[in-house]
Amino acid sequence: MEPVTRSSSARRGHLVRLARRGAPVALAVALVAGAAACGSPAKVEVSAPSGTAAAGLSDGITVTGTGKVQGTPDTLTVSIGVSTKRPTVDAAVSDNAGTATALTAALTGNGVAAKDVQTSNYSVQQSFTLKGARDGFIVNNTVTVKIHDIAKAGAIIDAATAAGGAEVNVQGVSFTLEDNTALLEQARTDAYADAKAKADQFGQLSGRGLGDAQGISETVTADPLRMSYAADALSAAATTPINAGQVSTDVTITVRFALG
Repeated sequence: MEPVTRSSSARRGHLVRLARRGAPVALAVALVAGAAACGSPAKVEVSAPSGTAAAGLSDGITVTGTGKVQGTPDTLTVSIGVSTKRPTVDAAVSDNAGTATALTAALTGNGVAAKDVQTSNYSVQQSFTLKGARDGFIVNNTVTVKIHDIAKAGAIIDAATAAGGAEVNVQGVSFTLEDNTALLEQARTDAYADAKAKADQFGQLSGRGLGDAQGISETVTADPLRMSYAADALSAAATTPINAGQVSTDVTITVRFALG
């Protein structure tokens, strides 16, 4: 006996009746040309949805809002390194330590707190000529420095450079706003107002009005101002000019509102 196969039209009719009864379904119909040629019925796959209905949420609108504010930086971060090359490893290590000690003393002697001077890199390696012959050892010692008195930052960097001499390199400067509580609050307020305005418009367009917020998530992005200097450029001026400029704080929120 030939197996009884339900036709594709009958299956679709059955699914439509299920949908009218309130059963949410998702249809994926795959039609195979070869099967049609031999008279085989089309295949229908049915899967349960994974959207808001399954999650138990009411009808709603999900929107994003952004808020961006700017403020004057209160902290400068700079990386200062000492690179020493000597014929022997003992000489390289010893001389590098002496220069690094002098550099640190210059920093703390100009008002930088000891807790704001942190070693970020230390390495000892052999040095080679272009032809591959060994020609000594190189020791690198880098500290990351936070300067909270930005008005004195130029003088502080100059003092550190002078203490280290030709073996000192300044690898970069960045400005941040560590005390950004007020800016964050304003950015959140602006971001929510942006999201609410979008949701209000969608609610009016849908003709259903807007209900309460059902969930909120946020992403905060700080945009530090970064600058780079060459060591010789820093030491060329009597007092290195440091301009803090402005840094921005961005808040992006995602809000789900219920529909009325």
